[in-house]
Amino acid sequence: MATSYYDVLGVSQDATTEQIKKSFRRIARETHPDTNPGDAEAEVRFREAAEAYEVLSDPERRARYDRGDTIDLGDLFSGFGGIDDLLRSVFGDGGLFGTRRRGSRGRDVLVRAEVSLAEAAFGGEAAVEYETLASCSGCAGSGATPGAERTTCPDCEGAGQLRVAQRSLFGTMMSVQTCQLCQGEGSLISDPCRECGGSGAVTHQAAVNIEIPAGITSGTRLRLSGRGESAGRLGPPGDLFVEVAVSDDPRYERHDADLVHRTSIGVSEAVLGTRLDIPLIEGETTGLEIPHGTQPGTAFRIRGRGMTVLGRRVRGDLLVVVEVAIPEEVSAEEEDLLRQWADIRDEKINRPAGKVDRPAST
Repeated sequence: MATSYYDVLGVSQDATTEQIKKSFRRIARETHPDTNPGDAEAEVRFREAAEAYEVLSDPERRARYDRGDTIDLGDLFSGFGGIDDLLRSVFGDGGLFGTRRRGSRGRDVLVRAEVSLAEAAFGGEAAVEYETLASCSGCAGSGATPGAERTTCPDCEGAGQLRVAQRSLFGTMMSVQTCQLCQGEGSLISDPCRECGGSGAVTHQAAVNIEIPAGITSGTRLRLSGRGESAGRLGPPGDLFVEVAVSDDPRYERHDADLVHRTSIGVSEAVLGTRLDIPLIEGETTGLEIPHGTQPGTAFRIRGRGMTVLGRRVRGDLLVVVEVAIPEEVSAEEEDLLRQWADIRDEKINRPAGKVDRPAST
């Protein structure tokens, strides 16, 4: 039996998003290939944990996984938006093991928003809620209790950096590193803010309205500068990335800017012609004349009634594919009429065993 994503991360099925994130952080630090060079087993564990986190950290994907649906993540470990983007959303720009220093940005935040096909066609506004770090109101992001003094860092003596001597085959080499005690600030807070513990940032439930451009497709990421995590006293906030998922509409299939609507008509309607009311993505209907002799699978094009082309003021087309519905059962009267039809057109049909033809009328 395959190991579940919950077992991979070592969490229960009712684990919170924060518990899932915390567990992935720990496993990623332990198994990342950079810290386990040449260890194939560690790399496998890292990949499994990343895949599990990508599914369980997203409420919609997690619900589908819990239902037993198949989840296609594509190739998480290659290309833009792959594993690097996932790690950046969890650990920020500092990476798995980096420490943020004075002048560094806050971490970027990735959230997902679902919109309907109609909203994707014409654009609109979507509300997004997410948990992030915001500037502490108690200290205005400084990390210090109002009126508190700062003292010179004893390790770097105010420089914010340390010169470290390292011995090598070529002799002693000097390198410059950020001071870990003051994180490059050169000074320490004598009385840290009690609300944020001196970091300058606190956990905050944020909400923002985003503009959905007309013609957007699933997987597109919208960037809102400065709406990510606060770096507190260390620097400016990160950015918010909103990944848009366009929900399916049972009436249509989407092919770039074109929409395909499938409908069926009866045999007599196909032979003699009819008129159909076709639903439009904007909520109205339009009439469509079906000519006599229409064949199954015929497609009719209604120009300019599809999706908006992203970045332009034009729309794709609506294609109506017509299928002919063949009844599986017919009444005695309908069968009689069909047999007369077959006789007129000299068509060969099966006749039920034991049934005799009616004598021709005289």
